[in-house]
Amino acid sequence: MAGKCGRVLLVAASDSGGGAGIEGDIKTVTALGGYATTAITALTAQDSKGIHGIHDISPQFVARQMRAVLGDIGADAIKTGMLGRAGVVSAVCEVIEEQGRGVPLVVDPVMVSTSGVALLDEVGIDCLKARLLPMASLVTPNIPEAERLSGRNIGNLEDMGAAAADILATGVGAVLIKGGHLPGEVVRDLLVWPGGEKIFEQPRIDTDNTHGTGCALASAVATGLAQRLELADAVARARAYLQGAIAQAKGFGEGHGPLAHGFAIPPFKI
Repeated sequence: MAGKCGRVLLVAASDSGGGAGIEGDIKTVTALGGYATTAITALTAQDSKGIHGIHDISPQFVARQMRAVLGDIGADAIKTGMLGRAGVVSAVCEVIEEQGRGVPLVVDPVMVSTSGVALLDEVGIDCLKARLLPMASLVTPNIPEAERLSGRNIGNLEDMGAAAADILATGVGAVLIKGGHLPGEVVRDLLVWPGGEKIFEQPRIDTDNTHGTGCALASAVATGLAQRLELADAVARARAYLQGAIAQAKGFGEGHGPLAHGFAIPPFKI
């Protein structure tokens, strides 16, 4: 790993249960040796069983948080998670255009919670595709999100490749489609960039302790990019971290338990 700490600006919602969102992101970045800063887009009343309420933060204040961080501390990477509304997406884009050009941007296109709560409105999805993705170094959709972004049904690895090509056409630098929603004993994620692709495989862990996996993976990749790892290496390290964090989860709560974000990943050989 590069000897650089890596400052990561996390733009996402708070999760009162600590498993996903800003709380999970901060834990992930810290576990991998980075320095996390935040711009909170919403507050959620949330636990392992679902989201019980959302309190939106105004787009203007989201932008104010980002400007404060970027203008003083700076960032070596930016990661976005739940943005909620088109106004917030637009505000995030405006700040990145003003103060974040050239900074690697990882977009986790959070749209619907595990419990089925909508986390990005339809106008927001269109704005994300039209404005935010063309700025991004990487977008990390799961299967339902990739279907929404590409307009394709995805049932296998071949479908994932076709969807990734469609998403690349939005102007994003690379696409990592996470295959965990597909059946099978092996989980396959597909990383595609212009002119190349890489398939990552790992055994599926039989567990309900998966709350925050998407947030953690995107934040882990962003940390790697902030530390100047190459994209494929950043993804490989992030997946190794996630595998350990799932395997060592403690089973808190009555629903989908949070990860063991403090999992100490062994020295990672690139």
